[in-house]
Amino acid sequence: LAQKYDPQKEVELRTWIESVTGQQIGPDFQKGLKDGVILCELMNKLQPNSVRKINRSAQNWHQLENLSNFIKAMASYGMNPVDLFEANDLFESGNLTQVQVSLLALAGMAKTKGLQSGVDIGVKYSEKQQRNFDEAKMKAGQCVIGLQMGTNKCASQSGMTAYGTRRHLYDPKNQILPPMDHSTISLQMGTNKCASQVGMTAPGTRRHIYDAKTGTEKCDNSSMSLQMGSNQGANQSGQVFGLGRQIYDPKYCPQGSQGEVANAASDQGGDPPGYQYYREEE
Repeated sequence: LAQKYDPQKEVELRTWIESVTGQQIGPDFQKGLKDGVILCELMNKLQPNSVRKINRSAQNWHQLENLSNFIKAMASYGMNPVDLFEANDLFESGNLTQVQVSLLALAGMAKTKGLQSGVDIGVKYSEKQQRNFDEAKMKAGQCVIGLQMGTNKCASQSGMTAYGTRRHLYDPKNQILPPMDHSTISLQMGTNKCASQVGMTAPGTRRHIYDAKTGTEKCDNSSMSLQMGSNQGANQSGQVFGLGRQIYDPKYCPQGSQGEVANAASDQGGDPPGYQYYREEE
């Protein structure tokens, strides 16, 4: 509590009390207000005859009586009970922070009630503004649904786009174009407009990457890719159905020209060359 005491507020309170009462507190703020005389004078300035008897004796019980009368006068002046302090808080320096808070609240109450002083101190209290409505007005208010319950007033579908269409952000300051046709379905929803099969290759044909800048040549898109299979460049030359597969080795094959080999084959009974080779191997 002692750390919450504000020395700057003490200077402001000293100036305010001295300006209202016309009396000097002295160098020690606590000792100057301890007897309660200046505080009672202050209360009589704010509210005349609020403290009827002021004891100027140096006895302790007289000083405590002055402080008690001052506290009662503050309560009758309109102060909140939580803003009041006890006599021992000031007399024995038990809680000077609470004393400071009470005096600041008293200055704010005085400002609220119109006290004019040369020192601007305290917070002005808010004034109560009570309103009186007749019975007809009260019944009419019961038929109105509060906005916290929801309302459909001032609501419309003006400017709303159809479901699935694009949302356009329009801002003339940033040079954004005005809204376009809202009846057109956005491309994000899918469309078959401006779509064709031009340039598409047949199923199974190869995909060719053509770039005029790199000098890539165009290819024939009508030809089937070799990945799908091809019969071009294929024949049945050298294929033997139902016969043995010959393994050719020049060491075991007869020497000579092709004509001599053919004649030798015809002299051996007209058997195919394959049978002659098998007989030689056997």
